[in-house]
Amino acid sequence: MNSLSASKFRGLSTFDLKIIGIVLMFIDHIHQMFVPMGAPSWLDWFGRPVATLFFFVSVIGFSHTRSKGKYMSRLYLGMVLMTLGSLVLQNIVGYEEVQLMNNIFRDLLVGALMMYGIDKIAEGHSSKKMSEIFFGILIILFPIITSIVLMMLISTPATTIVGVWAANFIPALLFTENSVMVLLIPLMYLAKNYRWLQCLLIALTALFFFFQGSTQWMMIFAVLPIILFNGEKGKGMRNFFYFFYPLHIWILYLISAYIYMH
Repeated sequence: MNSLSASKFRGLSTFDLKIIGIVLMFIDHIHQMFVPMGAPSWLDWFGRPVATLFFFVSVIGFSHTRSKGKYMSRLYLGMVLMTLGSLVLQNIVGYEEVQLMNNIFRDLLVGALMMYGIDKIAEGHSSKKMSEIFFGILIILFPIITSIVLMMLISTPATTIVGVWAANFIPALLFTENSVMVLLIPLMYLAKNYRWLQCLLIALTALFFFFQGSTQWMMIFAVLPIILFNGEKGKGMRNFFYFFYPLHIWILYLISAYIYMH
């Protein structure tokens, strides 16, 4: 019976990877939202591989999308709506014990911009157009340049408010949820034809966090489902994540606020 089940296993599709990521993310966010009620810290461990899984899925998605412009536009819209929604919700509820800092859309958008830049450089190299290569380099550097500009604005008292508000609408690397770890996206994109190299990049990043004493080293466990990825899209529900991500965070936040205040 077990051998029969094993023979039918064909690996994990993109849809399967998303579901795994969503389940682990949900557990992680239960910890985040219910820390004031004493949620155990080990719940946070479940979330450590999540960003890596979504980074990998974004590389797959960007590689196969028909319109990279629309792909990035959806991420930008998700980033802005998530930011504004969280700000409005926090101001209405006034629950300061938990801060809504989550916005994976920004991470994925920064990664998508860099992947787009890589494509432009490749196109310029093929067509021998230096303008395309220069444009690609500029696109890759854009999230880094904006990070520097925003940091300067925020660190200057006269422009702090401007910098803080601008950060809500500008994709900047250092203002992403996972900071420089987002660089895994363009790196995995460069290695998209070599699964072993993608896993090695993840392992090296995990090793760095391990020596830093951070639980983020547990991102190494994302390697297993990535190895089992069968290259298939699986079921649809393309827009499900765009709705589920902000809604589950906001709902958990409201439940936590209600319990804490009563």
